[in-house]
Amino acid sequence: MSDLLPAAPDHFPAENMSFALAGPAGKLECEAKPASPEIARDGVAVVCHPLSTDGGSMHNKVVTMVERSLRESGMDTVIFNFRSVGRSEGDFDSGTGESDDLATVVDWVRRTRPGARLWLAGFSFGSYVTLRNAVRLGADALISIAPPAAGRGWDFSEVDLPACPWLVVMGDADEIVDPQAVYDWVDSLPEGSRPHLVKMEETSHFFHRRLMDLRGVIKNAVKEWLPGPRHA
Repeated sequence: MSDLLPAAPDHFPAENMSFALAGPAGKLECEAKPASPEIARDGVAVVCHPLSTDGGSMHNKVVTMVERSLRESGMDTVIFNFRSVGRSEGDFDSGTGESDDLATVVDWVRRTRPGARLWLAGFSFGSYVTLRNAVRLGADALISIAPPAAGRGWDFSEVDLPACPWLVVMGDADEIVDPQAVYDWVDSLPEGSRPHLVKMEETSHFFHRRLMDLRGVIKNAVKEWLPGPRHA
């Protein structure tokens, strides 16, 4: 990894900042973005990207729209590259090592913003990693965009279901994740554990021409979950 990235700060930055965080398999490339002070809430959302081996990264357009939506809602945000992606070190590890990467980022968030509410969000493979770890990391809210609940080798059957507010957004024209399989999976969950499911019509996996609609869906869904104002 290039030495151009500074080391992770010991406080959450007051301005957008890229940095390298020491992770379990080497350095992790991260970006922290604070919400505007006039709307800032006492919470941080960590957003995870799609499959590393298919070109997924923290700069994926769906990831950046999810991050933007949450920051515009008042949440501070962190995006990062899983091991093996961009300037993050290490090798792809099918979700297991990536879970450790996420835990490392969450640990940094909790050190730099103690007491803040933790939200986890993910797109595709990133939604698998966040759901898999939501309970053990104590997430206060979860957002799953196009979760690969069937096929592609990701096992959702043994995942501990979160008790926190949970949003699932699924395009009904997704060409990579079978929409009906996701709907069936949601229906199969215990009634008290089911997420709020939003089905987006004529929407592909990567939300082509529907990114602004996704922004609206997220902002509308989470407005009742937002923590109180963040005080300086």
